[in-house]
Amino acid sequence: MYIERFTKGRKTRVILLRESIRKGKSVEKVTLANLSPLDDVAIDMLERYLKGEAFYSVDETFTKISGKSHGHVQAVLTAMRKLKIPELISSTRSRERDLVVAMIAGRVLSAQSKLGSITSWENTSLPQLLGIEDATEDHLYNAMDWLFQRKERIESRLVARHLKPGDLVLYDASSSYVEGKKCPLAERGYSRDKKKGKKQINYGIATDSEGRPVMIETFAGNTSDSATLLPMVEKLRTRHRLTKFVLAADRGMLANPNIKVLSSLGDIGWITVLRSDVIKTLVNQTNLQLGLFDETNLLEFVAEDLYPGERFIACRNPFLKKKLTEDRESMLVKTEELLEKIAKRVTSGNLRQSGKIGVAVGKVINKFKMGKHFTITIEEGHFAFERNENSIREDGMLDGIYVIRTSLKADELDARTCVQSYKNLSKVEEVFKTLKSADLRIRPICHYTENRVRTHLFLCMLSYYVEWHMRQAWAELTFVDEDKDTREDPVSPVKRSDSAKKKDSTKRNEDELRLRKFSEVLSALATLQKATYRARKGEVVREFEIPEEMTPLQRRALQLIDTITVSSK
Repeated sequence: MYIERFTKGRKTRVILLRESIRKGKSVEKVTLANLSPLDDVAIDMLERYLKGEAFYSVDETFTKISGKSHGHVQAVLTAMRKLKIPELISSTRSRERDLVVAMIAGRVLSAQSKLGSITSWENTSLPQLLGIEDATEDHLYNAMDWLFQRKERIESRLVARHLKPGDLVLYDASSSYVEGKKCPLAERGYSRDKKKGKKQINYGIATDSEGRPVMIETFAGNTSDSATLLPMVEKLRTRHRLTKFVLAADRGMLANPNIKVLSSLGDIGWITVLRSDVIKTLVNQTNLQLGLFDETNLLEFVAEDLYPGERFIACRNPFLKKKLTEDRESMLVKTEELLEKIAKRVTSGNLRQSGKIGVAVGKVINKFKMGKHFTITIEEGHFAFERNENSIREDGMLDGIYVIRTSLKADELDARTCVQSYKNLSKVEEVFKTLKSADLRIRPICHYTENRVRTHLFLCMLSYYVEWHMRQAWAELTFVDEDKDTREDPVSPVKRSDSAKKKDSTKRNEDELRLRKFSEVLSALATLQKATYRARKGEVVREFEIPEEMTPLQRRALQLIDTITVSSK
């Protein structure tokens, strides 16, 4: 049997199923069926069958044997490859390096405990791509111990990559609470996590001017912030060989004792801000003339008698001034309302003893810290209060005013750049915010040994390093303002650009892709699977992968990740 095709007339397609029959010396064609009504696919399959090709059902011959979430893994591992993270960890590939890469990537994908990580990785392509399918919780702990021995070498490479002599280094410290009672670093201290009764661990992070972390150091939970600064400086100078740089830190870090030590080192400049009580002292001694703010919002001055060799840049932010004034008035009104209730109790005779009146008044004025702005009269059976307008006026004089303090001369760093350099500390605050969020989950800290606590924090820092670059690459897919801040005035608040405002209103980018959060872009990529299929043809069995069709968002996200480059000095 065979299929014969021909055209009848000009347009009519004729397809016949025929059989050739020999009769004597001649061959006759016998038409068995008219196949013209069938479509081309059916005719093609029949023709292949007549030629001896076998067909089987899809369920019998074509089976999906595995499907792992892959898109988000591909994005993170591509980012790490572009950033040369594996080479940063170790120049030679090893099982330990692969496990460390997996832990860094896994924390960006879904931060969990070591046991939780092993379980969650089973549903992704991460173990297969890194060749760690047999990894256990103990293997990860052993890899952490291996990484601890390489921590300082890795930090030295990061410092060399992102900092050159004379660059700005941003530094700040934070803390995270600890679960368990065995960690030697865990101590009671000022809890930024507001976890009463929990011990904590302190840590300091140094970044470049853009907010890329280059090193992290861990301290006991009762270590003061100022005590964390000099050890970091010493490591930068000696172990990481950055002997000349400009350090920006808040006033708690750069207290006078630390400033004296830094000044003795010679090649280290610093930028910080003054406490409000010191600003008042400078105003009273006429070093800072508030009347000059009528003409400008930024002015420079010196106070050689109090701070020889230092330079000050005073700034006034009218928006901050308005907010502080409104906040103070609000707290004054709330305090008055509570004091009025006490006065009514005294007048009605329900509260007569001066001691008890004093206790009640003390609770009220301490609640909003407004006691200094009221004149209080307490006697037996008598209570009166009124605002201290002079105190309120004096306190309000400095609203919106802050003063930058620096060792740098004007020819080393101009006033506006100096102010912006200090404001860049908000980028370190962003590091802490992300580390403590659901993205990277640096807390709670559950490790018992000191070295593993240090390594846990270091892994979190490396994960943030990768995520920082991914966020930059995906700026057009998120609500991030892509236009750089080009303000000439660093004192005024940052305003979103017109393109960012358009993003906010339309919720879409220029390619009409719906904007998402960073975590939502990862989730969208996670739906892209790495699927393995098994095909059977007769006795032959083959396994192969079929790439899934990507959505426009997935395609664009992976394209943007591929644009990441290592920014080196």
